[in-house]
Amino acid sequence: MTAIADRFEILRRNQECALIPFITAGDPDLATTAAALQTLDRSGADIIELGVPYSDPLADGPVIQAAATRALQRGTTLDQVLEMLQATTPKLRSPIVLFTYYNPILHRGIDKFLQQIKTAGVAGLVVPDLPLEEAGGLLQPASELGIDLTLLVAPTSSAERIAAIAQSSQGFIYLVSVTGVTGMRSQIETRVSDLLKQIRGVTDKPIGVGFGISQFSQASQVKDWGTDAVIVGSAFVKRLAEATPEQGLIAIAEFCQGLKAAINPGDRSINTHS
Repeated sequence: MTAIADRFEILRRNQECALIPFITAGDPDLATTAAALQTLDRSGADIIELGVPYSDPLADGPVIQAAATRALQRGTTLDQVLEMLQATTPKLRSPIVLFTYYNPILHRGIDKFLQQIKTAGVAGLVVPDLPLEEAGGLLQPASELGIDLTLLVAPTSSAERIAAIAQSSQGFIYLVSVTGVTGMRSQIETRVSDLLKQIRGVTDKPIGVGFGISQFSQASQVKDWGTDAVIVGSAFVKRLAEATPEQGLIAIAEFCQGLKAAINPGDRSINTHS
């Protein structure tokens, strides 16, 4: 069983919904990223998604695009991100899912890339611009290394495509709640409830809902609709970038604790920020 599958199994036994925060590596700097990973880990995160800054982030909204641009302008590289992770992941309880586009993987070479992220302690991978039809070349070698490649289901996906993605996706299934890019929105579309039921009808794999969730009430609503995990990105990235690194770390700790409490009201195991 992979680290991600093991985490979801524990949460299911405890009847808990997973919280998956997202932050961008290198914004404002990699030392703060390492501190943020540890802060989230002790503030209620169950799995943490870490975005590798990329120059053409097609799936990302303005908040995460701006964070990636700042990180790249400061010279953040994939090698530096992996070096930081190798030093940080042994200190974490939460498995790390790396969010990256396909071009950097191809440029480095699939086998070399996977070996390097495995060495860095990465447990999972999300590649938003990798369609199901081209995922086979990454799914198999990733699986052999115990790295879960999680595939995305779009709101516009056909029933046949949803079934095929559900069959191939590893770790969990990433349900995109909106058509378009990531970002904070005032409300979550009700069709997410129907999509969750549809996916649940073809697989028993965990499902995570992301894109557009930024408020406690939205996280709670998606949990009530039946998701196994709530994924929140832009709202964390924004809080971490708004003030000094120290203030940003306090802000994401408080927000993480609040989100975890919103989706698991009876959970008393959350560690507070110190």
